[in-house]
Amino acid sequence: MLKPSLQLRIGQQLTMTPQLQQAIRLLQLPILELNAQLQQILDSNVMLEIEEPAEREIEIPGAEAGPSSEPADAGTGEDRGEFEYDPDESGVLPDEAADSQLWTEASTASRADPWSGEDRAAEVADTSGQSLREHLLWQLGMESFTPREVTIGETIIDGISDDGYLTEPLEGILATLPAEGGFTLAEVEQVLAGIQALDPAGVGARDLSECLRLQLRQLDAATPGLALATTIATSHLDLVAAGEHASLRRKLGVAEADLETALALVRACQPRPGAAIQPNTAEYVVPDVFVRKLDGKWVVEVNRSLAPRLRVNQAYAQMLRGNGEHGVLRTQLQEARWLVRSLEIRNDTLLKVANCIVRRQQEFFEHGEERMKPMILRDVATAVEMHESTISRITSGKYMHTPRGVFELRYFFSSQLGGEDGAEQSSTAIRARIRKLIGQENPASPLSDSRIAELLQADGVNVARRTVAKYREAMKIAPSSERRRRAAR
Repeated sequence: MLKPSLQLRIGQQLTMTPQLQQAIRLLQLPILELNAQLQQILDSNVMLEIEEPAEREIEIPGAEAGPSSEPADAGTGEDRGEFEYDPDESGVLPDEAADSQLWTEASTASRADPWSGEDRAAEVADTSGQSLREHLLWQLGMESFTPREVTIGETIIDGISDDGYLTEPLEGILATLPAEGGFTLAEVEQVLAGIQALDPAGVGARDLSECLRLQLRQLDAATPGLALATTIATSHLDLVAAGEHASLRRKLGVAEADLETALALVRACQPRPGAAIQPNTAEYVVPDVFVRKLDGKWVVEVNRSLAPRLRVNQAYAQMLRGNGEHGVLRTQLQEARWLVRSLEIRNDTLLKVANCIVRRQQEFFEHGEERMKPMILRDVATAVEMHESTISRITSGKYMHTPRGVFELRYFFSSQLGGEDGAEQSSTAIRARIRKLIGQENPASPLSDSRIAELLQADGVNVARRTVAKYREAMKIAPSSERRRRAAR
C-alpha cells in the first residue's frame, strides 16, 4: 500500500516574469495598437503621466520624393541612428521611374479579363459602414413591398453572398419559408425580381450572365450597342473571356466597330456588385520608423508622433517614499517603472534592427530592388546580438517609410540563390529583374520562361526555368503565350 510522503528536489527551470511577458508583448505591437494599449494603461495607472512632447517634430518625407531627395534637418536625439555611406563617383542612378512606368503600361495593356477580381475596384464605393445585407434590408423596408413579400425578401437576402450573388436555389428558399404561410415558387420569383431592381445594380443575380444583363437593363434603350451587348452577356461570355474576338465577330455577323462598342458596355459592368458596399473602412499604414538621406548619410528615426511618451509621476513617487502604506499605489508604481523601461527597450530594439536593415540593404535604397541583397533573420540577429525570435517579433507588422515608399520590415528579408561568380542573389532582386525583362519585351514576341532564364544566366544569375515560372506566377504575370495573344488583339 502506497503511503504519502514528502520529497525535496532541486532543479532549474526558465520562468517568464510578468515584466518579461509585457516587454515581449510590446515588441510585437504595431504603433497604432501600441498607442491604444498605452491609453488603456494610462487610464488605470495613476502613477503614469504623459511626457510633454519635444520641441522638434519628425517631418515625414513626401511620398513623391525621389531616391536622391534630401529632406530638411532631422535634428538629433535618442531616437536617431545614422551611419556613413559614400555613393559611387558617377552619382547616376538607374531610371527606376521609367522602368516602373514601362511595366505598368505593359501590365495595363495585357489585361484580357475585365473581371480579374482584385485588379478591379468598385467604381463608387459605399462608406456608410453598412454590410450588403443591411443595405438590402433597409431598401426592402423603404420600397412598396407587402408584409408577405418582406418575409420572402428577407429570406432571399439571407441567401445573397457578399459579392452580390444569390447562392441558394429558389426551391431551397421556398423550403425555408414557414409552411403555414402557403408560399409558392411564383411568389419567390416575383420578389426576387423586385430585389434585383434594388441597389447595387446586378445584385441578386444567380450567375455572371444574369448579373451583366441586370446592369445592362438599366441603360437607356437608345444606347448604341445595347442590344448586341445583351446578346453577348447572354450567350457568348466564354468567347469574351478567351479573347476570341474574331470568332465572336463572325458568329454574330457584326462589324468590328459595333463589336467594340458592345464590348465596352459589357466591360463597364461590375462583375461583383456587392463589392460596392464595403462594411469596413480602409485601414491605413502608419510607419514605425523613417529613413532619409542627409548629407550622404542614411538616417533612421523611430516614429513617436502617435504613441504618447510616458514617465513616472515623480510627485506621487516622492509621496510613497518611506511610507509603508498604500500597497496598491506601490504596485502601480512598480508596474509604471517596468512599463517605461519596456518602452525604452522596444524603441532601442526597433532602432537597432532598422539601422541594421538599412546598413545591409543600402544598395536597395540607392539603386532599387534589383540591388536587394539576400538577408535572413539570423543575419540581423547576429549583427545586433539578439535572438532570432526577437528579430521576428520586432519586424512583424512594422513599417518603414523611405524615399522609395513604405515597406514592411519583413520585405527586406529574402531567400538567396547562388550566382555563377559565387555571389548570392536575393530572390527579391531576381523577381525585379524578371519584371523588368518582361516590361521591356517586344509585345509581338514575348519572352518565354526559358529565354528569361538564359538572359539571367548571361547576367550571372544562375536560375532554373521552373524558378522563373514560379516567380512570374507569384507576381501574377501571364505566360508568354497569353501575353502574345493579348498583344494580337
